[in-house]
Amino acid sequence: MLDAKKKQLIINKFKTHATDTGSAEVQIAILTEEIKDLTKHLQQHKHDHSSRRGLLKKVGERRRLVRYLEVDNQEGYKKIIDALKLKPTNRLQREEEIKKILDAEIAGEEVAPEAAAKIETEEKI
Repeated sequence: MLDAKKKQLIINKFKTHATDTGSAEVQIAILTEEIKDLTKHLQQHKHDHSSRRGLLKKVGERRRLVRYLEVDNQEGYKKIIDALKLKPTNRLQREEEIKKILDAEIAGEEVAPEAAAKIETEEKI
């Protein structure tokens, strides 16, 4: 559990406006810090199954919030992913790869057949 001072520092760092305490960005940052603390605890106490369950619940909640933020606010999503060094979702990676391939085609560069197939598959989805 985070103490009040540490939590307030996280809120001040990631808030989106002056009175923000519960935006998705703030919640993700707080959950990330709690996950780090629980991970350290579980490295010492391997048989603490109730804390392990709590950790898994927090990871799931953070995953849901990150997915929501990705759809709702792309700029905020990219900012929080970079700031917290989280792994980006597959969806964003696919979009960036497809954009690079399309840019290469527009520039007249030769595109590998696998890359072209990736775009066709993505269009079907």
